[in-house]
Amino acid sequence: MSSPVAVSPVTSTHVVRVPVTTVWSSPESPRLVDAPVVADDPDVEGWLAALDARTADDESGDGRLGLHGRVETQLLEGEPVCVTDTSGSWSRVVAPWQLSPKDDRGYPGWVPSAHLTPVAGSTPVTAPTAELDDAVPDGEDAAHPAVAEARRHIGLPYLWSGVSPFGFDCSGLVLHTWRRMGVVVARDAYAQADFAAAVELDAVRPGDLYFFARPGRRIHHVGIVVRPGRMVHASETGGVLVEEDLPADRVATLVAAGRLPMP
Repeated sequence: MSSPVAVSPVTSTHVVRVPVTTVWSSPESPRLVDAPVVADDPDVEGWLAALDARTADDESGDGRLGLHGRVETQLLEGEPVCVTDTSGSWSRVVAPWQLSPKDDRGYPGWVPSAHLTPVAGSTPVTAPTAELDDAVPDGEDAAHPAVAEARRHIGLPYLWSGVSPFGFDCSGLVLHTWRRMGVVVARDAYAQADFAAAVELDAVRPGDLYFFARPGRRIHHVGIVVRPGRMVHASETGGVLVEEDLPADRVATLVAAGRLPMP
């Protein structure tokens, strides 16, 4: 694979020391049910089990649906960040491996300070190392590497702001997939649409992205094209990652297609 694309000119002050840390809107955002994932040594599986123990009609807001508005994204072990502020046991960070119009240095939010470890001095940030070489199939009928990677996670339950095999949201699946190829892209679906090169809907190829929006609203959903009219995507909370032909409701809200950089 060729060299990964450049990232924003920012230096990291810390890296993530735990397998996954969740990025919150504020230090006050976590609920009691979120205690396992904000502990100094987070228990992601225990946290997800506690969320899933909440029934669909639970009005406490303690299930997966209650993460909306509380959680921004997630960061993985070894991911560089720049700490921009602290409050008690919390650090506000920007994450340069997740591009965002919210901050040109990277995706912003709050994480427990115990989930970070300082680096010696300020280290220039480079893109993540490509990891897909041994995952790309060979042969005439081989899937596009993005499709092949996304398919590995079919059946995984949706997780708002998830970016790891513990759980993905729609744009988190895209972020994860391109990171595995050593490419840094935007984090959120609407930002991925702006970041991608526009493609006519009747000219999509495997590995392109479909973008969806309701009338008068910004883009809220993204899927990875398998072939025209078919995609792999992480459906909304309550669903799982699936490969499917576009159902009627998706056809009605399909507004654009795009092509992200490849290594």
